[in-house]
Amino acid sequence: MQPLRTAAGKRAFVEKLLRWFALVMRPLPWRGNYEPYAVWISEIMLQQTRMERGVEYFKAWMHRFPDIRSVAEAREEAILAAWEGLGYYSRARNLHAAAKRIMAESHGIFPRFFKDIRALPGVGEYTAGAIAAIAFDDPVPAVDTNVMRVFARVCDIDIPLSDKAAKAYITETVRSLLSSGSPRLIIQGLMELGALVCRGIPNCGQCPVDAFCTARRLGVASARPPKKPKGAIVRLEMAAGILVRKGRILIRKRRPGGLWGGLWEFPGGNVGPGKSPEKALVRYLADETGITATIREKIAIVRHSYTTNRVVVHGYLCDVAGVLLPSFRDEERGKWVRIAEIDSYPFPAGHRKLLERLGWKEGGESASRR
Repeated sequence: MQPLRTAAGKRAFVEKLLRWFALVMRPLPWRGNYEPYAVWISEIMLQQTRMERGVEYFKAWMHRFPDIRSVAEAREEAILAAWEGLGYYSRARNLHAAAKRIMAESHGIFPRFFKDIRALPGVGEYTAGAIAAIAFDDPVPAVDTNVMRVFARVCDIDIPLSDKAAKAYITETVRSLLSSGSPRLIIQGLMELGALVCRGIPNCGQCPVDAFCTARRLGVASARPPKKPKGAIVRLEMAAGILVRKGRILIRKRRPGGLWGGLWEFPGGNVGPGKSPEKALVRYLADETGITATIREKIAIVRHSYTTNRVVVHGYLCDVAGVLLPSFRDEERGKWVRIAEIDSYPFPAGHRKLLERLGWKEGGESASRR
């Protein structure tokens, strides 16, 4: 086993890593010329997002918003609509705010140095380091989950990676490697190693740096890093009403911040334990919007999961009588929109699934299941 503590060991580790990376490097779209704007967008999108999905959204985003100016000048709803389906919408709002700041403070030129990148809305320590290293080839460590897993095994770290001491140790270890080659390639090589080889179940036989791995030598690679106890699952049951009248649908916009802040949805609310979703929905519509509605048919039950939440949404097509101008007490605003315009409004995933289940008859006033 070669020691990673010596200068020679670090050089050997980096040489093996970069030789392997040159052979397996995935042709990701932001790796073309490492343009800072593209790297920034990719790093924000890949937070809490699988690579395949991130690449798909990245390509669509760059087509719609090819530069910082186009992001800064867009309406928030256009930004959220382009982000729809990725979740964690605060990322999109922070991107929007950061683009406006860059336009105002540096005429659209992305900041060059780590401290200025770190000061942008929505950019944390890791993201700033990744942008500085990948876009500018600066010797700044960037330690994501993949890199943490690699060094939990290489260094045989037997405490959960959520421990600050573990992250600090790994960060300094990565920093010590960056003088042995191109930081841009070293950081990406480590990320690729964690994503392709040193995964949850490690494929040690394919690892280019297995000679440096303490956990493999001790036979405990599969036990590193130690698993963190899972948090409790929060289950939410909701009912949503799809109110259609004269070719228009009633939607409401959630307040900024909080869960799904700034997105549009169908009016409805939580269903209490043991309660009827139909009765809960009719009561909510009457109490909270002033609209009298009756349920025509149940469209679907959709399920959506994110982090520790499991959401079940009961969707109903409703007939409307009486007051048609809603007066929401708890939401920012509600309005009737044309069916043909509905796709231009960003929805949470569960409510978008309800839309996908609907088929509109000619004239726009009736709906049936597809």
